[in-house]
Amino acid sequence: MRIVEDDLSGPQIAEFLLEHVREMRSITPLESKHALDLDGLRVPEIRFWSVLDGAAVVGCGAIKRLDADHAELKSMRTAAARKRSGIASLLLRHILTEAERLGFARLSLETGSADFFLPARRLYEKFGFEYCEPFADYRPDPNSVFMTRLLRG
Repeated sequence: MRIVEDDLSGPQIAEFLLEHVREMRSITPLESKHALDLDGLRVPEIRFWSVLDGAAVVGCGAIKRLDADHAELKSMRTAAARKRSGIASLLLRHILTEAERLGFARLSLETGSADFFLPARRLYEKFGFEYCEPFADYRPDPNSVFMTRLLRG
């Protein structure tokens, strides 16, 4: 497996992200859906990585610059057939390293509050993320949970 910075131009990552958005729409009410589609990820303030196993996309994740010191973790996803195989941990470790290398002091995220998202919340807790108030343009939402982590002291 390898992690590559992705320019989001390939058909495999487009299909992978389309599945992600469809899944989020099936679980989360539209007004609480914060998953970005392909166009939403193709902006200068976002860096995006894909996890490849051979030529197959098996995971992805991104960071979005909020300001000079603060970034948001976005679009973390593991292929359904590969969940609980270590891909998310591998990718999250990589993203944390990259965020720090890029000079960010804090990385925050929004994820769902439903039981479906419990494995994700546990992963983030394992990596030192703590629950926090909404950040950036988010507002309190019973379908959302907010977490943050300092990257450097």
